[in-house]
Amino acid sequence: MIVTRIEEISKSKVRVTLDSEFSLVIYKGELKKYHITENEEFPQNQYELLLTVLEKRAKLRCMNLLKSRDYTVYQLKTKLKENGYPEFLIDTAIEYVASYGYVDDERYTRAYIESVSGTKSRNQIMNDLVRKGLDRQHIAEAYEEIMVEHNEDPEEDLIRRYIVKKHYDAATATYEEKQKLIAFLYRKGFGLDKIYKIVDENK
Repeated sequence: MIVTRIEEISKSKVRVTLDSEFSLVIYKGELKKYHITENEEFPQNQYELLLTVLEKRAKLRCMNLLKSRDYTVYQLKTKLKENGYPEFLIDTAIEYVASYGYVDDERYTRAYIESVSGTKSRNQIMNDLVRKGLDRQHIAEAYEEIMVEHNEDPEEDLIRRYIVKKHYDAATATYEEKQKLIAFLYRKGFGLDKIYKIVDENK
């Protein structure tokens, strides 16, 4: 394959484009080590050696990221892409950490739901997790399973806390005050059925 471009991206790293199709981000010192020269053939044996190094580097990058906190597969892929790893090495690195259980989207989903269900509405939780690259249907299923397991609905408790915080009294509130509260709760992501149920329960 031909090295079609070598582009400096930092003081220590360059992006090497091969056959104008895909690129690798490596340290500048590795250009000489692996005989990489712009507009010249990249020796196959050197290419294979470099891939072995980059694969280990991608796996280590995943491991280091996961030391500090959990990530979804999507989040890890995004980080590795930002670091300049090609797709096939990203997939290999993700498969590696997943095989040891270091990354698990199902576990991440359940842990997140359980940690914030008392402070966020179902819709807010859904949107948060979708932005992290998780499947909406799987999130919904996990949410329902957790609610059944705990035999409770944290959304209702959360709505009640918002009502107390707003100093709302169903017995004395005007129509306008009630509508203002309903609009506030709806913007927080609660369903209208639950909103009306809790808002009206102390009439």
